Amino acid sequence: MPNEDFSARHLRRSAGAPRDFRWCVALLPALAWLFTPDPAQAYIGPGAGFALVSSFFVLFTTILLVIASLLIWPFRKVFQLIRYRGRPKPWIERLIIVGFDGQDPQITNRLLAQGRLPNFKRLAASGCYHPLATTYPAISPVAWSSFAVGANPAKHNIFDFLTRDRRTYLPMLSSTEIGSVDKIFRLGKWRIPLQKPVIRLLRKSRPFWSILGEHRNWSTVLRVPITFPPDRFYGAQLSAMCAPDLLGTQGTFFFYTTRESKEKFKEGGLRFLIRPHDDDPDHFEMKLQGPENAFLEGNPPMEIPMTLDLDRQNRRGRLEIAGTTLDLEPMVLSDWVPLTFDAAPTVKVRGLVRCMLKEMDEHVSLYLTPISMDPDKPSMPISHPSYYAPYLAKTIGHFCTLGLAEDTWALNEGVTDDATFLQQTYDIDREREAMFWHSFEQMDKGSLTCVFDGTDRVQHMFWRYTEDGHPAARGIVDPEHKHAIEEFYEHNDRLVGKLLDRAREGDVIMVISDHGCVSFRRGVNLNRWLLDNGYLALKEDADPDAEWLQNVDWSRTKAYVLGLTGMFLNLKGREAHGIVQPGDDARAVKAEIASKLNGLRDPDTGDLAIIEMFDTEEIYDGPYMQNAPDLIIGFNDGYRVSWDCASGMVSTPVFEDNVKAWSGDHCVDPRLVPGVFFCNHPIAIENPDIIDIAPTALQLFGLPPAAHMEGRPLFADLPLRASGNHTGTPEGNPAGPARVHSPDRTSEASSPQTTEESR
Repeated sequence: MPNEDFSARHLRRSAGAPRDFRWCVALLPALAWLFTPDPAQAYIGPGAGFALVSSFFVLFTTILLVIASLLIWPFRKVFQLIRYRGRPKPWIERLIIVGFDGQDPQITNRLLAQGRLPNFKRLAASGCYHPLATTYPAISPVAWSSFAVGANPAKHNIFDFLTRDRRTYLPMLSSTEIGSVDKIFRLGKWRIPLQKPVIRLLRKSRPFWSILGEHRNWSTVLRVPITFPPDRFYGAQLSAMCAPDLLGTQGTFFFYTTRESKEKFKEGGLRFLIRPHDDDPDHFEMKLQGPENAFLEGNPPMEIPMTLDLDRQNRRGRLEIAGTTLDLEPMVLSDWVPLTFDAAPTVKVRGLVRCMLKEMDEHVSLYLTPISMDPDKPSMPISHPSYYAPYLAKTIGHFCTLGLAEDTWALNEGVTDDATFLQQTYDIDREREAMFWHSFEQMDKGSLTCVFDGTDRVQHMFWRYTEDGHPAARGIVDPEHKHAIEEFYEHNDRLVGKLLDRAREGDVIMVISDHGCVSFRRGVNLNRWLLDNGYLALKEDADPDAEWLQNVDWSRTKAYVLGLTGMFLNLKGREAHGIVQPGDDARAVKAEIASKLNGLRDPDTGDLAIIEMFDTEEIYDGPYMQNAPDLIIGFNDGYRVSWDCASGMVSTPVFEDNVKAWSGDHCVDPRLVPGVFFCNHPIAIENPDIIDIAPTALQLFGLPPAAHMEGRPLFADLPLRASGNHTGTPEGNPAGPARVHSPDRTSEASSPQTTEESR
């Protein structure tokens, strides 16, 4: 059982408990949880009835499992001694990997030179610092998946945030599939699901922590992207990017306001018009809409009533929500508020939300964050073992479980402001740091990996402060946040310092990022470019504002763009209405489009917009090529797929200014945005790649690279812990298997296009 060591060493640590009896103790928290009167593990939506229908059977089988485990313990102990006898000797006892999503080498180098990152400098001096080549494309779900499995995207099946349904051409989340529920028992107005939906991780190939676990090396994996639902392995994991909110979305905020508007938010938010009570102009009654109730016919949303009373003289508001009373000051976020939605008798769904009174003068507005699943009683599988998230919640308190935790959409829509966004980001970072340090202090042997997102989010939203003339900076008058990015790097530096001070002799410490960041000044609608150049056609009398390519005539379309980085051919036999013949015809269409887009210039500015279009047949190799885009778009610094193109609109201009707060990005030519690699030991390779980390983790524990891995182990040799030195190399080729050939990505200076013109 993969979690048997977890309970005793990391959760219970029972004084005097026999060391090899811990696997039996592991079942007790789950058993205790099932005895609680509230079956809050109900699945949202189609699986909500699972807890109601099966709780008895789960309880019954768990009791049997505990009894059986006690009986077979002696036999299992003998089996373990035989199975793990002669396993490879680890080079080290502990590997700690800290990921700072998006940390950019140019900014890092500048701050190092200014003496503002003393602990990063100390880490580099003890070992090394290099740019870290990223993936094609250079976006987090792809890069962190390659980090985990040590291979290119065609071997792990993650190519973007979104992929397309080849039958409908509609977008789907690339990383997770949630199945439907077909078996339902109807009883009057009630609909009782008789099965839970299958929730499946679409990332393929085994991550390094699973392989380590097969050799009894424990790993704790905290908030590494594309881990929802979590892996099952010998270790503990908390999911991250693409874990949904309680509505099942990637982050839907709520905005209640007296300001009338017929427009809907374009991104991630719901607007509700509110009116004061007839008898009291300072009293407002509202309802918070939660997830759909799959137990009732028509799936109506579950609701929680809210009341807001204003004290205008003292500039305060009192919000009553879910049994909690909040005293709110304008533009100040509340702490986490627990929510309970009643789905059916004895079935409840729990979440967490933060609230902020935005205005209370002529108009009144109330902002609520997306509803995060309550980690204490999560309604979807967000951790492994299942009780790891509740354990963390009881240890460190409430924390956000949403994959994209920082509410970038609310800032983009002008619902929140810079200060509120920064508070969210730092608060989430503190939650992450608390769980990291707790895991670090409990760590005896094995690996610990934790990814911190704040650097990436702050760069996305505050890049507009870093350069003159950025379109998104128009109208900004408050200079308070001009240095928000540099200040967050300094914040990260302090964490690195604490880690260096607390590390044991012999620990291997890596601090990495998945990619860097550049400016996003202008958006490019390549679907409009395809339309103008005869590769895409619209239906007769098409709605010019239709999203998700709904106005496209597929019988006359050869290519289309979906997601942030990829272009697809409308390939016959692959897409439902494909017209491009596979083979020579497809290669000819790709080459023709690429030749026209390579070196594409912005007619309004004269700047280079696209450096190079990359043919995935030349840079990818693996069994999931059929799911890959046909071309990766290598934008130049300052350019990216436009917001309208990303949402599948065709009719808007090819080039337009980006005026949103989201003003920095990395969906560009990957040679422009390498990540960083710091380590407290020197490495034997001058140009490390993000796919090298996984085989290196195996190397450090005495294991050869897995067959699917293309990365190279980074160390030629490494001093062991204080007990001695290991001078050999792990079994197999220490250089690892040959990697897939792709464009030079050793550093941004290596690209022929990284001239002053392209930067």
